[in-house]
Amino acid sequence: MDYNVLINAIFNYGSIILAILLGLVTAVTMIVDVVKRLLPKVPTDLVVFITSIALTVVALFICAEIMQITVMWYYAVGAVVLGIAVAYAAMFGWDKFTALWTRLKNYMNK
Repeated sequence: MDYNVLINAIFNYGSIILAILLGLVTAVTMIVDVVKRLLPKVPTDLVVFITSIALTVVALFICAEIMQITVMWYYAVGAVVLGIAVAYAAMFGWDKFTALWTRLKNYMNK
């Protein structure tokens, strides 16, 4: 087995997967912001979970169509689990990032 080919494949697909995840988190954040304004009584966390899982499953089918891959049942299960991770990133990721940025700014100003 040629490890250079394996490492190149991991870096190539890894960067694509990270870009897709970033796009999913951004899309979920924007969609939830619009839905919150239209339906203010619906719990935000529920909207985030439903939107994240739906967008992740749709992204799976789009990627499978583009790459001409047959979708197996466990791909869909993996997409649902990944959708939960996208929901977590959409709900808590920005708050954690801004808190980290604030701590870093305070540390640099000392």
